[in-house]
Amino acid sequence: MPEEVIVIRNLTKKFGRITAVNGLNLTVHRGDVFGFLGPNGAGKSTTIRMMLGLVRPSSGSINIFGQPLQSDRKTILSRVGAIVEKPDFYIYLTAFQNLRMLANISGRSIADNRIWEMLETVGLADRAHSKVKSFSHGMKQRLGIAQALLHDPDLIILDEPTTGLDPQGMKEIRDLIRQLSREQGKTIFLSSHILKEIEEVATRVVIIDKGSARIEGEVNELLNRDLSVTFRVDDVQRAQNALAQTPFKKHLTEVRGSQLIFSVTEREIPGLIQLLTAAGIKITAVIPRRSLEDFFLKITEESRQ
Repeated sequence: MPEEVIVIRNLTKKFGRITAVNGLNLTVHRGDVFGFLGPNGAGKSTTIRMMLGLVRPSSGSINIFGQPLQSDRKTILSRVGAIVEKPDFYIYLTAFQNLRMLANISGRSIADNRIWEMLETVGLADRAHSKVKSFSHGMKQRLGIAQALLHDPDLIILDEPTTGLDPQGMKEIRDLIRQLSREQGKTIFLSSHILKEIEEVATRVVIIDKGSARIEGEVNELLNRDLSVTFRVDDVQRAQNALAQTPFKKHLTEVRGSQLIFSVTEREIPGLIQLLTAAGIKITAVIPRRSLEDFFLKITEESRQ
């Protein structure tokens, strides 16, 4: 069984009458790129602050590396690197000078070659001696990740690391996350509202809403549940008649022109094709559509009903 790096049980945080996090449960295993998803106000940032010891929980527990955060905070955080919101730097110092200063402040013995290694890792080695004031937002984000990696943490917590980035900047961060996971074996806890980004890099996800977990699991497993599949046919009315007395009738979600749109699992598609062709329906296209965004919207809408 995979080693459990983060175990959160019944975590609750109240601010006066407002419950920001409500009985949250989740588990992150070693080597996961764990997507932490939820709409604005779902409790993501509050949860991350509790995981970093910046906010005290009202109740519940957080265990990291098998140790309780409440009593072993210093030991645990020595193995954690994090970016919470927008990283800030001294803009009139160079990238290297910023990392050297932060290394000194940390009280750790971090050699210059380690700083160079991290600048290389995030693709900033050629700008090491450039002042940060000349950096784009994406470059500052990458420098923030270099800062989080300086002490070679086992767990990396990234809160909205691609916010405000252009497509190229997003790709660079996405590639870096893959590199950290696959090549260096880091466990990454990734909070984001950009669902496509999570879908492309995460191995497991939890979707939270109103401070509670709605569903948790492997990305591939979740996406292989119900798909939105469009069948383009030559005769929509005959196709509907053929479906009328079959179990597939209840899976028909929409009729749009020459298209029938179903919510089905991947393994049900061949049976649906067979049924329609046996009824003499000509199928000109079968277009499956699945995305984490569809799944996310379905889960959060269900929680509001």
